[in-house]
Amino acid sequence: MKVFLIGVAGGVGRRVAEQLAKAGDEPTGLVRRPEQAAALAASGVQTAAGDLVSMSVDELAEAMRGSDAVVFSAGAGGRDSDDATTRVDGDGPGKLAAAAKLAGVRRFVLVSVFPEAWRERRMDAAFERYMVQKKKAETHLVLTGLDWLIVRPSALTNEPGTGRVDLGLAKTHTEIARDDVAATIVALLRAPHLKRLILEVTGGPTPIADAVEAMDGALR
Repeated sequence: MKVFLIGVAGGVGRRVAEQLAKAGDEPTGLVRRPEQAAALAASGVQTAAGDLVSMSVDELAEAMRGSDAVVFSAGAGGRDSDDATTRVDGDGPGKLAAAAKLAGVRRFVLVSVFPEAWRERRMDAAFERYMVQKKKAETHLVLTGLDWLIVRPSALTNEPGTGRVDLGLAKTHTEIARDDVAATIVALLRAPHLKRLILEVTGGPTPIADAVEAMDGALR
C-alpha cells in the first residue's frame, strides 16, 4: 500500500508509518522540520516538506496523488492557540478530504477521540474547544463520498504495545498504548470492507488481527 499521512511525525502517525514501512508498504507524509524528515528516513519512511494549514487543497492533492489511502492523525490538541486547534483539528480533516477527492484517493482514516474522554475531570477551555473541533471534523467527514473510517482511541499512553485491544462500535473509555492504536490502524487499512464506520478502540484482551477480522465478519 501507498499511504499518505498527516501527522506522520506525531505519536500515532509515526508509529503507523514505521509499521507500514517495516511490512514493505510505502508510507509518506508531510513534515515541517528537517530533523523530523531525518528521523523518519532512518525508519524507511519518506517525507516531503509541507504543512497542512498553509498548503492549498490542490497542493495537498498533488502530494498524495497515487496513494491508496490517507490517514489523518495530526492534532493541535489544545496545546497551541485556539486558532491552531480550529485549523488543524477542526478544519484539517475536511481540507484533506477535499484533496483526497481531487486526487482520486477514496480510503480515508481519521484518528479522532472518544466523546466522553476525561469527562470525569474538569478540563480547561482549550481542551473543551479541542473536543468540539474533533466532533466537527467527524461530522464533515461523514458527509463526504469517501470510504472513510473514523477510529476513536481512548486515552493514549507511551507504554509498550500488547498487541491486544478491545475494538467495536462502542466501548468504555480507558487507556490504550499508541503502539496498539497504530497496529490497529494498519490492520484496518488492510480491511477495505470496513468503511463508513465509527469504531472505538481501547486496551483489551483480543489480538489485533482477530479483533479486526471479527469486526469485518460481523459487518459483511
